[in-house]
Amino acid sequence: MDATQIALVKDTFALVEPIQEQAAVLFYRRLFDLDPNIARLFATTDMDRQRKVLMQTLAVVVRGLDRLDQVVPGVQALGRRHRTYGVEASDYPIVASALLWTLDKGLGGAFTPAARQAWSAAIGLLAATMIEAADAIEERDRVGAAEAAPEVEDGFGLAKRRDARTASAAA
Repeated sequence: MDATQIALVKDTFALVEPIQEQAAVLFYRRLFDLDPNIARLFATTDMDRQRKVLMQTLAVVVRGLDRLDQVVPGVQALGRRHRTYGVEASDYPIVASALLWTLDKGLGGAFTPAARQAWSAAIGLLAATMIEAADAIEERDRVGAAEAAPEVEDGFGLAKRRDARTASAAA
Protein backbone atom coordinates (compact mmCIF):
# COMPACT_ATOMS: atom_id res chain seq x y z
CA MET A 1 0.00 0.00 0.00
CA ASP A 2 1.22 3.48 -0.74
CA ALA A 3 0.76 6.61 1.37
CA THR A 4 -2.23 7.79 -0.69
CA GLN A 5 -4.06 4.49 -0.17
CA ILE A 6 -3.31 4.51 3.55
CA ALA A 7 -4.66 8.07 3.82
CA LEU A 8 -7.82 7.08 1.93
CA VAL A 9 -8.45 4.12 4.23
CA LYS A 10 -7.89 6.27 7.32
CA ASP A 11 -10.07 9.12 6.03
CA THR A 12 -12.96 6.85 5.08
CA PHE A 13 -12.71 4.88 8.31
CA ALA A 14 -13.04 8.18 10.20
CA LEU A 15 -16.42 8.52 8.45
CA VAL A 16 -17.40 4.99 9.54
CA GLU A 17 -16.59 5.49 13.22
CA PRO A 18 -19.69 7.60 13.98
CA ILE A 19 -21.89 4.88 12.44
CA GLN A 20 -19.82 1.91 13.60
CA GLU A 21 -22.67 0.08 15.34
CA GLN A 22 -24.83 0.21 12.23
CA ALA A 23 -21.85 -0.66 10.03
CA ALA A 24 -21.08 -3.74 12.13
CA VAL A 25 -24.71 -4.89 11.92
CA LEU A 26 -24.68 -4.39 8.15
CA PHE A 27 -21.37 -6.23 7.83
CA TYR A 28 -22.44 -9.37 9.69
CA ARG A 29 -25.85 -9.42 8.02
CA ARG A 30 -24.17 -9.25 4.60
CA LEU A 31 -21.51 -11.80 5.57
CA PHE A 32 -24.12 -14.31 6.71
CA ASP A 33 -26.23 -13.67 3.61
CA LEU A 34 -23.23 -14.32 1.38
CA ASP A 35 -22.31 -17.54 3.16
CA PRO A 36 -24.66 -19.09 5.72
CA ASN A 37 -21.91 -21.58 6.63
CA ILE A 38 -19.91 -18.72 8.10
CA ALA A 39 -22.89 -17.84 10.28
CA ARG A 40 -22.54 -21.26 11.91
CA LEU A 41 -19.09 -20.23 13.18
CA PHE A 42 -20.89 -17.60 15.28
CA ALA A 43 -23.65 -19.86 16.64
CA THR A 44 -22.61 -19.38 20.27
CA THR A 45 -21.11 -15.91 19.92
CA ASP A 46 -22.40 -12.84 21.73
CA MET A 47 -22.94 -10.80 18.58
CA ASP A 48 -23.26 -7.45 20.39
CA ARG A 49 -19.79 -8.00 21.80
CA GLN A 50 -18.50 -9.40 18.49
CA ARG A 51 -19.62 -6.31 16.60
CA LYS A 52 -17.75 -4.10 19.08
CA VAL A 53 -14.63 -6.27 18.80
CA LEU A 54 -14.79 -6.06 15.00
CA MET A 55 -14.90 -2.29 15.03
CA GLN A 56 -12.17 -2.00 17.68
CA THR A 57 -9.94 -4.34 15.70
CA LEU A 58 -10.54 -2.43 12.49
CA ALA A 59 -9.72 0.83 14.29
CA VAL A 60 -6.42 -0.51 15.59
CA VAL A 61 -5.42 -1.92 12.22
CA VAL A 62 -6.46 1.16 10.24
CA ARG A 63 -4.58 3.48 12.60
CA GLY A 64 -1.52 1.27 12.29
CA LEU A 65 -1.39 0.96 8.51
CA ASP A 66 1.54 3.36 8.34
CA ARG A 67 3.32 1.36 11.07
CA LEU A 68 2.82 -2.17 9.79
CA ASP A 69 5.78 -3.52 11.73
CA GLN A 70 3.83 -2.76 14.91
CA VAL A 71 0.50 -4.10 13.63
CA VAL A 72 1.60 -7.30 11.90
CA PRO A 73 2.22 -9.40 15.05
CA GLY A 74 -1.33 -8.72 16.22
CA VAL A 75 -2.75 -9.46 12.78
CA GLN A 76 -0.80 -12.73 12.68
CA ALA A 77 -2.17 -13.70 16.09
CA LEU A 78 -5.65 -12.85 14.86
CA GLY A 79 -5.16 -15.14 11.86
CA ARG A 80 -4.00 -18.01 14.06
CA ARG A 81 -6.99 -17.51 16.40
CA HIS A 82 -9.42 -17.39 13.50
CA ARG A 83 -8.11 -20.71 12.20
CA THR A 84 -8.90 -22.31 15.57
CA TYR A 85 -12.47 -21.02 15.21
CA GLY A 86 -12.76 -22.84 11.89
CA VAL A 87 -12.05 -19.97 9.50
CA GLU A 88 -10.46 -21.20 6.28
CA ALA A 89 -8.47 -19.29 3.66
CA SER A 90 -11.45 -19.61 1.31
CA ASP A 91 -13.56 -17.55 3.75
CA TYR A 92 -11.44 -14.41 3.42
CA PRO A 93 -12.72 -13.29 -0.01
CA ILE A 94 -16.28 -13.55 1.33
CA VAL A 95 -15.35 -11.42 4.33
CA ALA A 96 -13.66 -8.91 2.01
CA SER A 97 -16.77 -8.73 -0.16
CA ALA A 98 -19.00 -8.16 2.88
CA LEU A 99 -16.71 -5.45 4.21
CA LEU A 100 -16.49 -3.62 0.89
CA TRP A 101 -20.27 -3.84 0.49
CA THR A 102 -20.71 -2.45 4.01
CA LEU A 103 -18.38 0.45 3.32
CA ASP A 104 -20.23 1.21 0.09
CA LYS A 105 -23.61 1.18 1.83
CA GLY A 106 -22.40 3.10 4.87
CA LEU A 107 -20.37 5.75 3.10
CA GLY A 108 -22.32 6.21 -0.10
CA GLY A 109 -20.59 8.70 -2.40
CA ALA A 110 -17.61 9.04 -0.04
CA PHE A 111 -16.68 5.46 -0.95
CA THR A 112 -15.09 6.43 -4.24
CA PRO A 113 -13.46 3.99 -6.66
CA ALA A 114 -10.08 5.09 -5.28
CA ALA A 115 -11.27 4.43 -1.72
CA ARG A 116 -12.57 1.01 -2.77
CA GLN A 117 -9.22 0.20 -4.33
CA ALA A 118 -7.38 1.35 -1.20
CA TRP A 119 -9.61 -0.71 1.07
CA SER A 120 -9.21 -3.71 -1.24
CA ALA A 121 -5.44 -3.39 -0.94
CA ALA A 122 -5.64 -3.09 2.85
CA ILE A 123 -8.00 -6.04 3.18
CA GLY A 124 -5.85 -8.13 0.84
CA LEU A 125 -2.73 -7.35 2.85
CA LEU A 126 -4.40 -8.19 6.14
CA ALA A 127 -6.00 -11.37 4.81
CA ALA A 128 -2.71 -12.59 3.36
CA THR A 129 -0.95 -11.93 6.67
CA MET A 130 -3.64 -13.77 8.63
CA ILE A 131 -3.72 -16.73 6.26
CA GLU A 132 0.07 -17.02 6.18
CA ALA A 133 0.27 -17.03 9.98
CA ALA A 134 -2.47 -19.65 10.28
CA ASP A 135 -0.91 -21.84 7.59
CA ALA A 136 2.49 -21.63 9.30
CA ILE A 137 1.03 -22.97 12.55
CA GLU A 138 -0.72 -25.80 10.70
CA GLU A 139 2.51 -26.66 8.89
CA ARG A 140 4.47 -26.59 12.16
CA ASP A 141 1.90 -28.88 13.78
CA ARG A 142 1.91 -31.23 10.78
CA VAL A 143 5.70 -31.43 10.71
CA GLY A 144 5.81 -31.92 14.47
CA ALA A 145 3.31 -34.78 14.25
CA ALA A 146 5.28 -36.43 11.44
CA GLU A 147 8.53 -36.12 13.39
CA ALA A 148 6.88 -37.66 16.44
CA ALA A 149 5.63 -40.63 14.42
CA PRO A 150 7.43 -43.94 14.96
CA GLU A 151 9.98 -45.23 12.52
CA VAL A 152 9.01 -48.28 10.49
CA GLU A 153 10.85 -50.38 7.94
CA ASP A 154 9.74 -50.18 4.36
CA GLY A 155 9.74 -53.19 2.06
CA PHE A 156 13.46 -52.68 1.36
CA GLY A 157 14.55 -52.80 5.00
CA LEU A 158 14.97 -49.00 5.18
CA ALA A 159 13.72 -47.23 8.29
CA LYS A 160 11.48 -44.25 7.71
CA ARG A 161 9.05 -42.18 9.71
CA ARG A 162 5.44 -43.13 9.39
CA ASP A 163 3.02 -40.32 8.71
CA ALA A 164 1.16 -39.52 11.94
CA ARG A 165 -2.23 -40.18 10.32
CA THR A 166 -1.03 -43.56 9.04
CA ALA A 167 0.40 -44.41 12.43
CA SER A 168 -2.86 -43.60 14.23
CA ALA A 169 -4.91 -45.47 11.62
CA ALA A 170 -2.69 -48.56 11.94
CA ALA A 171 -2.85 -48.52 15.75
